[in-house]
Amino acid sequence: MPFIHYHVSNNGLAKACCVANITYGNTSNQTLEEIWNGENITQLRNKFSKNETDPRCFVCHKIEASGGKSIRLETFDKFDYRNIEDEPKLPIYFDIRFSNVCNFRCRTCWHGASSKWFNDAKMLNTNIGEKAIIKNIEDLDKFISSSHDALLGAEEFYFAGGEPLVTEEHYKLLEWLIENNSTKARLRYNTNFSKLVFKNYDLLDLWSHFEEVELLASIDASNALGEYIRKDMDWNVILKNRELIKSHPFIKFKIAPTVSILNVFQIPELYEECLQLQMIGENDLYINILERPSYYNVQILPKEIKLRVVEKYLMHMDDNKSQQINKAFQSILDYMMEEDRSDLYKLFLDKNSMLDDLRGEQYPSELLNL
Repeated sequence: MPFIHYHVSNNGLAKACCVANITYGNTSNQTLEEIWNGENITQLRNKFSKNETDPRCFVCHKIEASGGKSIRLETFDKFDYRNIEDEPKLPIYFDIRFSNVCNFRCRTCWHGASSKWFNDAKMLNTNIGEKAIIKNIEDLDKFISSSHDALLGAEEFYFAGGEPLVTEEHYKLLEWLIENNSTKARLRYNTNFSKLVFKNYDLLDLWSHFEEVELLASIDASNALGEYIRKDMDWNVILKNRELIKSHPFIKFKIAPTVSILNVFQIPELYEECLQLQMIGENDLYINILERPSYYNVQILPKEIKLRVVEKYLMHMDDNKSQQINKAFQSILDYMMEEDRSDLYKLFLDKNSMLDDLRGEQYPSELLNL
């Protein structure tokens, strides 16, 4: 990652990736070239070149230890720059979070990644500022100008949020790439998939200029449970949008649930339902296992509930023909069973009930399966 990847996070910080808390510099007062050739990133490259690990990368190593596929391993699969002599002179893989602008209030999210969370966060005293919107890149033109050559030579752009489909800077960057005849890069999205038209922008038109677009739709469950976890989601809108992109075969679509205590019991059913609805192909499931906040982590489930989860998954795995999906299901089970953190289960009940009271909600019936 430090040899090919450039990630812009909260407050303009350039970090190693979207998971590890390793900061290289700040895009607000440094150019891409200054950060890319700076001391912090050089130190990490030297460490990794010696095959040394960094404790701040614990999330990937923890996922790998339980048999899962981490962002680290995914990056190896996509980019073959393992030899130091192959190191690109500029980043070729961008992950730019322009702001926290979002139109959802997902339970497992927070104000730093969702402007819509602001009012709830203020009530819970968890807001990280006195404004709903937090800009990570204040001057888009300046950012593009200072990153010009790298952006034109990029092999992949990964857009997440906030929510990229309601972030205007994302659209402006796509237009800039199109105007500069630089459309060979792969576009990948982690998106709530709620918008295909935003203001005057038509996404299907913009995407048609690019060779490959992959959507990882953040769908944690369908219907009432999905709308409970991802507050402000409308399941019918998701279904409608899925139908609209089917006539565009260059757009790859996967469901990408964030596996938490809220939906771990329903993941097999979500997969089966999406297959039956012809939303996805047999292997179009991308698993994100939630690490934080800890009170939504599946490892905090009491043992008797974990065993019920295991029993249910094994039943689905016996019936399922896809070894790739079985492996994904097994990675969830392995991670869940790796550690007993059930002392935090009461914290989950307290925190979730607090948010229920604030939003005037309660568990939908699906959750009672736990």
